[in-house]
Amino acid sequence: MSVTNATAEAEAAGNVPELGDLPVWNLADLYPGIHSPELASDMERTSREARAFEEKWKGRLAEEAAKGSEGRLGEAVQEYERLDELFGRIGSYAGLVYADDTSNPERAKFYGDVQEKLTNASMHLLFFTLELNKVEDTLIETALKQDETFGYYRPWVLDIRKDRPHQLEDRIEQLFHEQSVTGRGAWNRLFDETMTSLRFNVDGEELTLEPTLNLLQDRDGEKRRKAAEALATTLRTNMRLFTLITNTLAKEKEISDRWRKFEDVADSRHLANRVEREVVDALHSSVHEAFPRISHRYYAMKAKWLGMETLNHWDRNAPLPETPQANIGWTEAKETVLSAYGGFSPEMAEIAGRFFDRRWIDAPVRPGKSPGAFAHPTVPSAHPYVMLNYMGKPRDVMTLAHELGHGVHQVLAAEQGALMASTPLTLAETASVFGEMLTFRSLLERTKDKRERKAMLAQKVEDMINTVVRQIAFYEFERKVHSERRKGELTSDRLSELWLEVQAESLGPAITLREGYETFWAYVPHFIHAPFYVYAYAFGDCLVNSLFAVYQQAEEGFQEKYFDMLKAGGSKHHSELLAPFGLDASDPAFWKKGLSVIEGMIDELEALDKD
Repeated sequence: MSVTNATAEAEAAGNVPELGDLPVWNLADLYPGIHSPELASDMERTSREARAFEEKWKGRLAEEAAKGSEGRLGEAVQEYERLDELFGRIGSYAGLVYADDTSNPERAKFYGDVQEKLTNASMHLLFFTLELNKVEDTLIETALKQDETFGYYRPWVLDIRKDRPHQLEDRIEQLFHEQSVTGRGAWNRLFDETMTSLRFNVDGEELTLEPTLNLLQDRDGEKRRKAAEALATTLRTNMRLFTLITNTLAKEKEISDRWRKFEDVADSRHLANRVEREVVDALHSSVHEAFPRISHRYYAMKAKWLGMETLNHWDRNAPLPETPQANIGWTEAKETVLSAYGGFSPEMAEIAGRFFDRRWIDAPVRPGKSPGAFAHPTVPSAHPYVMLNYMGKPRDVMTLAHELGHGVHQVLAAEQGALMASTPLTLAETASVFGEMLTFRSLLERTKDKRERKAMLAQKVEDMINTVVRQIAFYEFERKVHSERRKGELTSDRLSELWLEVQAESLGPAITLREGYETFWAYVPHFIHAPFYVYAYAFGDCLVNSLFAVYQQAEEGFQEKYFDMLKAGGSKHHSELLAPFGLDASDPAFWKKGLSVIEGMIDELEALDKD
C-alpha cells in the first residue's frame, strides 16, 4: 500500500509549518498492501486454523489438566498463542491502515471487513479461555507444576482466572463477542469517521480537529478565542450525534456490567487493568483533594502573568510571554529526545532510534488522519509503530518522547510473547511518562536563562495538570455519565452540565468557562473507545514522579531494575513490579508523594516570580 507524502499536502493546506522531512511509516513490515497475497493467505489461515484448533482441543482441557506431567495443556496454550499472534498481526495492520486515513472509503471498508472476518474466525477460539477457567483449581495448579510448558504461562493462566466471577455461559459469551462488530465496534467507527470528517471554520479557513486544537496554544489571544468558538460551533452542530453515541455506548456497557455482575461503573476497567478499586479510589481522592493546591493555584498565577483577572477557557494552554515561539524542526526534536534517552541508558536510545531509522513513525498532519497520537505494539514477531500529528510545538516534542517511551516498553516486553507482552493500562503509561520526564529534565538542565527556565517549568506544570488533574476530572465526568445513564438517557444539555460541573471544580475560579466550552466533552475519544481509561494517565504520572525521585537518589542499579520492569510486560502485578523500588501504590502516601512533585514545581515558579 502506498502512502502519499502528507507533509507537502498538509503544508499546502496551511496546517503545518516548515518542519523538515517528516517521516511516514512503512507498514510493509506487517503486510505489503491491503490487496497482497500474503495478507489474503493469512486471512484464509485464520478461519481454517481456528476451526482446527477448536476441533482438536474443545472439551479436552480438564482431561489434559488431570494428566499432570503427561498432559498437553502447554501445547494447547502454545497453539493458542500462535493463533493470537496471527490474528493480532492482521488486526494491527488493518487498524493502522485505517488510522492513516479514516476518510478513505476503501480503507474504511477494508478495516470493517477485516474486523468482521476476525470476529467470525475468533468465535472458534472463544471456548479456550472459557473452558480453561472451568477447570478446577487443584487440577490447574497440578498441571502448572508438572507440565513445564504450561507452567511457563502461569502468569497468564492465573490472570485470566481473575475473570471467572464475571464469565457467562458459553453461548452468551459467543453472542456478546459476535455482536461486537455491530455494537461497540460500529459506534466507535462512526465516532472516528465523524471526527475526521469535521471541519472547523477559523477566520474563513476550514481546519481539521488537530490544527484547530493547536491554535489554542497560539500566542495571539484572538486566534485562541476564534479557534475555541470554531470548535464549539461545529461540535454544537453535531451534538445530537455525539449524544446518541455516548448514550448508546454507556447503555451497552451497563448491560454488559449487569450481566457480568460488576457492582461499580468502573469495576470492569479496574479488572482489565488488574488494579484494585481501592488503589484507584486512593488515587482519585488524593488528586481531587489537591485541586486547590495544584490547578487552582497555578492558574491564578498564570492569570497574573498574562495580566488578566481570570483566564478564559481558551487561555488555559496559552504560552507565556517568555516561551520561545520558534517552531521545532523534526531533526531537533529527534536529537532532543534521543539525547535525553541516551543520558539515562544507551540501550534505551538505541531502541528509540530504530523508530526513526526504520520508518516506524508517522509524523505529519494530514486530512483524514486520526487525531492525537499513539504507539501501537502490533505483535511480538514484528515491532511497534508510533503515530503523531507533529506541528513543531514544544508539547509535540514531549508527545514524541511520550510515545517513544511506549515504543521502547513494547519492544522490551515483546520477549514475553503474545499472551504476556501486553501491560495493563495503569503501568502501560509508566515508560511513556518516564520518557517525557527524562526529556524535560535534560532540557531544563541545559537552560540557564531565568525567563526560559520559568517558561519551561510552567509548560511542564501545565502538562502534568493536563495529565493528572484533567484526567481525574475526566474520570469523574465519566462516573457521573455512566451512573446517570443507568436511570435513563442523558440529554445533550445534561451531558454538558455534568462536563461544566467537573471542569469548574477541577480548574478553579481563575478560569472562566465561556459559552461554547460546554460542548468540549464531545471530542474526547477515550470516552468512546475505552471508558475509564483516563485515570491510567494520572496513575502513570504520579507513579513516575515517585519513580523519578528514586532514580535521582539511587547510586547504581536503577536502570537495570527499570528495564526488568519494562521487560516483564503483563507477567507481573503492579505490586510486584514496584516492590524493587520500595514503592506501594496501595498506600495513599504514595500518591501524595507523586503530587508533591507538581507542587514543588509550582513552588519554584513562585520563587522565580519573586526574584
